[in-house]
Amino acid sequence: MSNGLNAKVALVTGGTGGIGSAICIKLAQAGCKVVSTYTNETQAKAWQATMAEAGYDIALVKCDVSSFDECKAMGEQLNADFGGVDVLVNNAGITKDGTFRKMGPEQWNAVINVNLVSVFNVTKQFVDGMMSKGWGRVINISSINGQKGQFGQTNYAAAKAGMHGFSMSLAQETAKKGVTVNSISPGYIGTEMVMAIPEEVRNQIVAQIPIGRLGKPEEIAALVTFLASEDGAFITGANIAANGGQHMC
Repeated sequence: MSNGLNAKVALVTGGTGGIGSAICIKLAQAGCKVVSTYTNETQAKAWQATMAEAGYDIALVKCDVSSFDECKAMGEQLNADFGGVDVLVNNAGITKDGTFRKMGPEQWNAVINVNLVSVFNVTKQFVDGMMSKGWGRVINISSINGQKGQFGQTNYAAAKAGMHGFSMSLAQETAKKGVTVNSISPGYIGTEMVMAIPEEVRNQIVAQIPIGRLGKPEEIAALVTFLASEDGAFITGANIAANGGQHMC
């Protein structure tokens, strides 16, 4: 039985990172033509070559997702090259942690722009095309800390919570046109960044997770692929937590 994804065009922002790479691979395995954004060309080309060696032909498009003008140019390029985007995964994100007392406007604005403003910038380029076709998927990668908050992350938690509000609202506007919009809130996932945390600190994090381990990037990618598939067509405006039981609501 088809999952409905064969030959669909999928754009993954920040696809060269840990979770992003897993998402790109899963969507490619499901039959999608996958495109990832990048900002660092040297790093992106090396990543693309690694993907190709593993059998995955992932296209690249340079774009600073915090810039509306760059996103507009990217949208025009992808609409011309691929006839639009069917599956959009807003995955790009950064952190600039610090207590609110010590946080300056640069720390606040940088995180809000990359993590939240980007969702508007990128989605704006493709959602009309999805609605015109009568089919589309927008999947926003949020965070457990957007649900429960986190010391030293007022900027990050605000952005990630905002992604879910965006998803619920846009879902209501696009539902009758065959376009679903959802968010996923991962907990602590065993990416290269998390594994670089000192083992003692990492063990303290794992101790707070009822399942007793970090999540796998592939588990988030599988959830993305399910939401993108026909099997996930009845789910829209939802936020799906994937955190090993660390936060339940």
